[in-house]
Parts: sequence; structure tokens; C-alpha cells
Amino acid sequence: MSQDPTADPPTDPSTDPSLTTDAAPAASAETSPAANQEKDVEDWVTGDEPMTGPQRSYLETLAREAGEDVPDDLTKAQASQLIDRLQSKTGRGQSTN
Repeated sequence: MSQDPTADPPTDPSTDPSLTTDAAPAASAETSPAANQEKDVEDWVTGDEPMTGPQRSYLETLAREAGEDVPDDLTKAQASQLIDRLQSKTGRGQSTN
């Protein structure tokens, strides 16, 4: 039994998106990770927790460039606000578009 060489090859559903029926729902603004970045720091659930290690490290870099000091007892929300201010002051984190 031989195959017809002119026939179309069988379609693989894993590589042909038109054959899939259970497409994943698109991420909404409410569930996407970027949504958390857009929320006001006053609305953060964990905003009153101590700043994270990465926040402290980045703040120390920014503060050194800006000639400022970083308080030891900042919350996550305060650290985020200070990062924004120091980024503006130093020109870091600015989009080049």
C-alpha cells in the first residue's frame, strides 16, 4: 500500500493553531503582572512591609549616583516612591523611545 505523493500531508494539531479548540484566555489588565506595576503604592496590599533586598540594592546604587542617603526603615511603598524620584533625578530607568 503506497501513499499518494500529491496528497496534502496530515496536519499536526500541535503546530496548526487553527485546529486547537481550547485556546488560553488573553490576560486582562486585572490579572497581568503589569497591572500590579500600575497600581498606586497607597493601594498595595504589602506596601507597608519592609523594602525588599532588590529594592535596597537598587536604591543604594541610585542614591550613590544622586548623592543622597537611603533610610534603613523604608517600606516597600516608600522604597518604590524613592526609586521613582531618584530615577528621575539620575536619568536611570527612563525610556529611550
